[in-house]
Amino acid sequence: MRIIVHKAKCQGHARCSAQAPDVFKLDDEGYILPGDIEVAEGQQLLASRGARSCPERALELDPTPAARVVPDAIEPRVWRA
Repeated sequence: MRIIVHKAKCQGHARCSAQAPDVFKLDDEGYILPGDIEVAEGQQLLASRGARSCPERALELDPTPAARVVPDAIEPRVWRA
């Protein structure tokens, strides 16, 4: 899971960090640091709560796994007798 950070929307409420301080890193003034956040296994529930707690909707949940390999083409298997 990944959290997309919309830094320009952040108003420094710090509700995200109150829910998951290990996931959401803030600057000295309480604003979210720029850059998307890759959420580690085991922190997804708290990260999701933190993102949803933002009153400005500055955090967007992206449930797509971070590293997913999609093959270009799948070749059919040919059976020969």
